[in-house]
Amino acid sequence: MGRLFLINLEGNIYSCKHCHTHLALSDDIISKSFHCRHGKAYLFDQVVNVTVGEKEERMMITGMHVVVDIFCVACGSIVGWKYESAFEKTQKYKEGKFILERFKVLGPDGSNYPAVREAQIVGSDGDNV
Repeated sequence: MGRLFLINLEGNIYSCKHCHTHLALSDDIISKSFHCRHGKAYLFDQVVNVTVGEKEERMMITGMHVVVDIFCVACGSIVGWKYESAFEKTQKYKEGKFILERFKVLGPDGSNYPAVREAQIVGSDGDNV
């Protein structure tokens, strides 16, 4: 398999809640107004230390998107997804951007957001960016 090389970030970071691997800087947040099945989700310009899954089409609140799930390279936990393409012209800004689900990551202060059980939102998307 080979040696695993991780990128260590400096500053206010979001990390995997299972193994504490660095994933993103708070400076790279584009929007905090996204939601998913487990509650809040944040849109990031870039993330590190992730691998991607298979491309699939998903219907989300704002329309159909092609996405890939993203996984922590250290422990393999799913931490969110990446937007590969959007069908709606107004959603093209998401292409190449990443969603980290707050339930699956630790915040810059080490906080863990609990899952919202009553969340009925399926898919995910922000109402306003």
